[in-house]
Order: sequence, then structure tokens, then C-alpha cells
Amino acid sequence: MNEREAEQHTVTVPAGSAGGRVDVVLSAALSMSRSAVQHLLDAGAVTKAGAAVSKSQRVEEGDVFAVSLPPLQDCEVLPENIPLDIVYEDDDIIVVNKPQGMVVHPAPGHTEGTLVSALLYHAGGSLSDINGVIRPGIVHRIDRDTSGLIAVAKNNAAHQSLAAQLADHSMYRIYSAILRGRVSDEGTVDAPIGRHRTDRKKMAVLRDGGRSAVTHYTPVRALAGHTLCRMQLETGRTHQIRVHMAYIGHPVLGDPVYGGVQTPFEKKHPALFHGQCLHAAELSFVHPTTGKEVTFRCDPPENFVRIVKLLKQE
Repeated sequence: MNEREAEQHTVTVPAGSAGGRVDVVLSAALSMSRSAVQHLLDAGAVTKAGAAVSKSQRVEEGDVFAVSLPPLQDCEVLPENIPLDIVYEDDDIIVVNKPQGMVVHPAPGHTEGTLVSALLYHAGGSLSDINGVIRPGIVHRIDRDTSGLIAVAKNNAAHQSLAAQLADHSMYRIYSAILRGRVSDEGTVDAPIGRHRTDRKKMAVLRDGGRSAVTHYTPVRALAGHTLCRMQLETGRTHQIRVHMAYIGHPVLGDPVYGGVQTPFEKKHPALFHGQCLHAAELSFVHPTTGKEVTFRCDPPENFVRIVKLLKQE
């Protein structure tokens, strides 16, 4: 049994969350289910100024909560019969269109309902094991509330080939994003990203100590107070597009972590938002066996399309 260390997180309540229940606020901040957060609160794993916190407690702006997430054990990953939207599959790779809301691999607070569990059920032992038993086949990942394409390796040779293409930036990943504000020109954000200094759940642009991160963006369509953009990743840091776009003053619409206070549009159409409006729309790489370049595309989810239509009308 390979047990990982407990994770320690600090959550500071933003102005837009003042007055909310602590379990609801922490659920959004930690990208965990509300029931999982309630279990942490019941176990005394959430404290404020050293004192345990009740799950019915209301929060105030600037409140700081310390959260201790229990360690995840490798042996807890089990196959689950979860439908997959498979765009392509052969003996070497699987390309999956991951839905918004699905976690890629198990993590504290998310041990069930993951893409890995679905892949284990679908492919059985036919997945690479380079990344260990909690990430079989996983070469790269996207955030829980980002939808779109992920390439999965079914054997170690395929995994090594895809990982090498990620490392040398020859794997092309194109995203669609709805950004807040008007973006009139294409551009590039070249700004290093690292773990946030005080909130360990977040990433941030760090000129000192961050890892190189480059994002290219191109406006596709002007919307009412927003812009539909095409994003190309040159590197693949955690939350890269979300951090970079917030850094230049155009956060991704619907982003609960980097977007700040909700926009009037978000407040008007809450049922349409299940996280950030970010979709991994296109994936290109050289096939590990044939040596030919392959490209896969998928349309954004219905709520993303609906939001674009509504913003066209305003």
C-alpha cells in the first residue's frame, strides 16, 4: 500500500462569497463535492484561527480557513461503469472527450467518478503504468470543470511517445474560451507560473520561482462584454490558461477561482454555469506507431454554446 502525505490548504474568503455557508464556499474553492467538505468539517479537518469550524457557519470576507486533506491510498482506485465519449481508439491510444465536472484522476476528496475509474472499466489492464496505479494511461490532464479532449496511452511505448511530444511542445492543444471583456488583438502571455504564495490550492504568475509558461490567444468573435477566443498552449502548467487570462485582465467567464466577483451575466444565468467556460477543442500529435500526424476535434458542451448565443443577443 502506497500512502501519500496529507495535503494542507489555506482558503481566504473573497468578497463575493461573504455571507455564504462555509461548506458551500470551501466546496467551490477546493473543487470538492459539498458532501466531501462536510466530512472534513465533521472530522475537525477545517480550522479557523486554530479552532474547529461548524459546517453551518457563515463566512465573512477575509476569513482564513486551514484545511487538511487526508492522504490518498493508491489501492483505492477501482473500475467504475461510467459512460465515456470516446472520439478515437486503437491498440495504442484512446482519445476521450471529457465532460465538465469529471476529475481526471483520484485526488483527496475525489476518489470516485474519475476518468481513470471509467478507463479502468473500459480498457481493463490495457493502459500504460508509467504514472503508477492512480494515473494509468494518463499522459496529460485538464481541470475538473474544463471539458474536452484528452489523449490516453494504452501501453508504455505509446505513453513515452506522447510524453516526449508534450515535453518538446510538438503536441498541439487548442482550447476555446469565453473571456471577460473585449479582446481586440491576438497576443501571447509569457509569464512563469507557480503555486500561490498563500493559497496553496491556487496557482499564480511568479516572476521568482515560477516555471516557464506560454499561452497564445486569438479573438474569434466579439460578444456582449466578452470575447470568444482561441487559445493555444505552448506549455502545460496547472490552470495555465485560467491564470494567464486573469493576469492580463480577461479571466475566463465562470471561473470561480480566478474570476473574482461574479458578473451580472453569471448571476442572471446561474443554471448555465458549471465552472469556467473553457473547452479543449483540438488535439494534434504524431501517432506513436504509425508516425503520422493525427488531429482530433470536438464541439464544446451545450451550456457553452448556449452562453455564446445569449451573449450574441445582448
